[in-house]
Amino acid sequence: MSSRPGQGAAAGHGHGPRDGGARYDLVPALFAHEVAGYAAEGWMSGQDWLDDLPALLGSLLDEWELEPIGRPLHGVCAVVVPVRLLGAGRETVGVSGEGVLKVTWPHREAAAEPLALQTWNGHGAVRLVRADPSRFAMLLERLHTRDLARVEIDEACGVIGDLLSTLRRPAHPRIPSLTAYAERQAEELRAAPPVLPRRYLDQAAALAGELVTRAPSEDRLLHTDLHYTNVLGAYRSPWLAIDPKPMGGDVAFEVAPALWNRADELGTGSQVRWSLRRRLEIICEGAGIDEGRARAWTIVREADNAVDLASAGAALDAGGRDRISLAVTIIKAMND
Repeated sequence: MSSRPGQGAAAGHGHGPRDGGARYDLVPALFAHEVAGYAAEGWMSGQDWLDDLPALLGSLLDEWELEPIGRPLHGVCAVVVPVRLLGAGRETVGVSGEGVLKVTWPHREAAAEPLALQTWNGHGAVRLVRADPSRFAMLLERLHTRDLARVEIDEACGVIGDLLSTLRRPAHPRIPSLTAYAERQAEELRAAPPVLPRRYLDQAAALAGELVTRAPSEDRLLHTDLHYTNVLGAYRSPWLAIDPKPMGGDVAFEVAPALWNRADELGTGSQVRWSLRRRLEIICEGAGIDEGRARAWTIVREADNAVDLASAGAALDAGGRDRISLAVTIIKAMND
C-alpha cells in the first residue's frame, strides 16, 4: 500500500469567478512539478492529467455552479479549491454556502473515497455534497485549516481513537478488501530484497497471512490514513476526518499512521519505544481495538512502506534512508 498522502494538486490556468473579479491560478506550479513525474496507476500519467486539469476544473465549476473564493490548497495528489455554492447543495454546507472542490489525480487509493464518505454521511468525516467518480471529483463541506499537528500528542491520539470509533460502519462491497492487500503483501514481502533485516520481512509476511486467517468476523469500513494532518477542525464538530484511502477489513489496521507521523516527537533511546506504545495504547483504548493485532498490522505496514520506498529507486536519498530506519525502529518497538 502506498504511503502517498491523498490531498494534492497540479498547475495550469485558473478559472475566474463569475462576478468578473480577481482570477485565481487553480493549479499551483509546485504541485504540477511534482505530479508531472507520476507514472500511470491504471488511469493516466501525472503529466496527461495535468494537461487536462485546467479544462476539467473549469467544467466542474460551471456544471456544479461554483464560484472560486480563494487560493487553492494542495498536497500530493489533489487540487482543493475553496468555492461558494451558487446552486444545488447550499443547504448541505450550511448558512455560509461555502465548500471545497477536490479533484484528484486518478489512482487506486483515491477511487473509493466517495463511497466511503457517502457511507459515513458526515458522521466523523467531512461531508460529501456531490461527486463524479469518473472524473475523481468531489464537492465537500468546507472545514477549518486547523489540524492535530500541533495538538499535544496524547490528546491528538485520543481524538484519533474517538474518530475511529465514530467511523465504525460496515464496509461497502465495492470498497477494496484488506484481505486482498494482505495476501498480496505476504507474497511480496517474502520475495522482497533485504531493505530491512530479513527476519523483519519474513515476520511481516507471516503476520500478513496469519491476520487474514484469524480475521475478525465482520469487515468494517477503514480509514487507512488517519494521522494528525488528516483530521481538521470543523464548524459543526470539533474534529472531522478527511482523505480516507478506504478499505474493508480489520479495524486494527487503522492505527499505524499515527505512529509513523510526528516521528520527530518520539524522543531518543528507550523513550522511543515508550512513546510509540503509548500512542498505540491511547488509540486502541479509544477505538476499542485489540493492541496485539494493531502491533501486528503495524509491522506489516511498516515493512510494506520500506519495500515501497526501495522499489521507487535503486539509490535512496537521505530522506528515504531515514524513513526506512524509522520503519526498523517502529517494528522493533512493536516486537518488544
